[in-house]
Amino acid sequence: MRFTEELGSSHGWRLRRGVLDDGREVFAKSGSASAVFASEAAGLRWLGEAAAVPEVIEVGPDLLVLSWVRQERPGASAAERFGRSLARLHRAGAPAFGAPWAGFIAELPMDNSPCDGWPAFYGERRVLPFLRQARLPAADVALVERAVGRFADVAGPAEPPARIHGDLWSGNVLWSGGDGVLIDPAAHGGHRETDLAMLRLFGLPYLDRVLGAYREEWPLAEGWRERVPLHQLHPLLVHVVLYGEGYRESLMSAVRRVLAL
Repeated sequence: MRFTEELGSSHGWRLRRGVLDDGREVFAKSGSASAVFASEAAGLRWLGEAAAVPEVIEVGPDLLVLSWVRQERPGASAAERFGRSLARLHRAGAPAFGAPWAGFIAELPMDNSPCDGWPAFYGERRVLPFLRQARLPAADVALVERAVGRFADVAGPAEPPARIHGDLWSGNVLWSGGDGVLIDPAAHGGHRETDLAMLRLFGLPYLDRVLGAYREEWPLAEGWRERVPLHQLHPLLVHVVLYGEGYRESLMSAVRRVLAL
């Protein structure tokens, strides 16, 4: 492989564009030896059974090589196609809430051990572990724990595990071929509203078109809009852990909205 362009760094990983001996363009991510690349590759392959993702070409402890995605400007029709594609991905399902590989979001480990029911999985495997890392004031911690205690009451109708991306902010959707291509997953069996809430957290071009097409393909349970802050608790806690105080008020606003459900 010949590297042709340095693309900067992300979470301590070196990002580069390259060309294989057979002429294929690739994206390479490298860094210190870690289980994170194997986790990402497993998630991409699993999502790729039902959605557009880059091909995993090579994976090792310190290197991940993927097919290059040629990007284009998003448009309304691509957004609608992505909404339908995302619904079909979620509907492909998962054996359980969790995954049979080690979980990561950015460089942070996540416990993917299966759990009985989504409220318990979300509280015990996603929210509480990051709450312990967030260094929040004791009063904030108590409010988050109160919210966790209400998850079973406010989660809406029970649904089977969906096949979700798990870190679906706008930067992890590349527009190509008239559709969205998913990258950098924290893939696992989870609740489908989690991916949709993540798209709303940081915005996405033509998001209303995405959500409208999604709901035409697979309608959402009543009250899904009101549950958005519930599903945003985990990514907001992750941002508090990674980036600090600047995300605290957004987190606590979401907590208060969950407690008001």
